[in-house]
Amino acid sequence: MQSNIKFDKLNFITAGMPLRTGKGSYPEAFGILKEMNLDGMELEFVHGIRINDASKEIVASAAKENNFVITAHGPFYINLNSKEREKINASVQRIVDTAIAASQAGAFSITYHAAFYMGGDKETVYNQVKFQHERIFEFLEDKKTNVWIRPETTGKATQWGDLDEVIRLSNDFEKVLPCIDFSHLHARTNGEFNTYDEFSRILERLGKEIGQYALDNFHGHLAGIEYGEKGEKQHLIIEKSDMNYKDLLRAMKEFGVKGALVCESPNIEDDCKLFKDYYYSL
Repeated sequence: MQSNIKFDKLNFITAGMPLRTGKGSYPEAFGILKEMNLDGMELEFVHGIRINDASKEIVASAAKENNFVITAHGPFYINLNSKEREKINASVQRIVDTAIAASQAGAFSITYHAAFYMGGDKETVYNQVKFQHERIFEFLEDKKTNVWIRPETTGKATQWGDLDEVIRLSNDFEKVLPCIDFSHLHARTNGEFNTYDEFSRILERLGKEIGQYALDNFHGHLAGIEYGEKGEKQHLIIEKSDMNYKDLLRAMKEFGVKGALVCESPNIEDDCKLFKDYYYSL
């Protein structure tokens, strides 16, 4: 599937409304993004898909009028490998509902943390995740959605979603691409994936193993991150972490990556602006 949005650049977008919005609404949030020369927003459905039809229209209109890029993050309560059938079915439904709502709001892509291993071996869990994605696409078949469905690279070794797994799933489904969370990969490996060469290898793999369209329709996350032996602990402001964002942005520019890079730092709009300004200084 090729998205109906054709990107001519890498867009820098915030994970949710800018903090400056306070208790304000979507129009105020988009006004702040425009003032700061940022490129859009990831809708945060992490505690449930809470967006009414009027808000979807506001988001879709703002995106169209200002060329804002919109993505969405599905609820945290997703585990396609749960031991309980009801939880799997609810997880499938949450991904389906995220895709429908995001598509109506003008998004080009959704992402989510797909599963936990729950003590299972990687191949068995992979097949379970794959089977549940088949169900997701069955539900979406007649829903007229036009979004990429993207499992995210996850930050802990207990979570399904290393780089190999998300690339493999992308090759098993026409409408699946990875959401590369660079901070998660860095935390998951307890400090790897943090040099220009390592970032370049990730991007090279996407282009070679999936296809150039994976770099032309990119959706990724970046933040400072604290981690330990078990992986991710919490997101940090970029300058308070060891995340080597400068070499990452250099690699992304070198590879001509187009699409959306979502800033998930605690000071979302300020670090987002930092990333964008640095990228354009290269």
